[in-house]
Amino acid sequence: MIIHKDQRVGIFIDVQNLYHSAKNLYNARVNFKELIKYLLAGRKLIRAIAYVVKSDTSLGEASFFEALKKAGLELRIKDLQIYPGGMKKADWDVGLAVDAVRMSSGIDTVILVTGDGDFLPLVDYLRWGLGKEVEVAAFSKTTSGRLRESADNFSSIEDIPKILININKK
Repeated sequence: MIIHKDQRVGIFIDVQNLYHSAKNLYNARVNFKELIKYLLAGRKLIRAIAYVVKSDTSLGEASFFEALKKAGLELRIKDLQIYPGGMKKADWDVGLAVDAVRMSSGIDTVILVTGDGDFLPLVDYLRWGLGKEVEVAAFSKTTSGRLRESADNFSSIEDIPKILININKK
């Protein structure tokens, strides 16, 4: 994989995937501003979109969303769906995939920030169908092996300096 400063980059972040992996694996949260800077590696950012789910019960959610905006991310917000019987669904996979394909004509490199193996068909389509460079960044312990192998490049988030911010125990 060759990185050059004129590459046009789109970053698509599965926030729920990152948030829960950071919390469960490291009792930490992600520094999204540093993550974007690292992933760009001096290239030209066209769009950086964070896909988030809004729930009525989550305290601090508004300040978290505001922090994402301050980090330079556009937010796509979806309400948490609660079905009869209590099942909850918070899925942005199709929305993220459609945005990545729709915006691909204006970018050279697509960076997917997720470890979710459901994105494997998207990676294959972007690479082989549209000829795009596709990078994946996620926590290595929670990333699909096939997703990691199918990308042009994989970045282990836990190995990036200044990315994890410890959560203070109360």
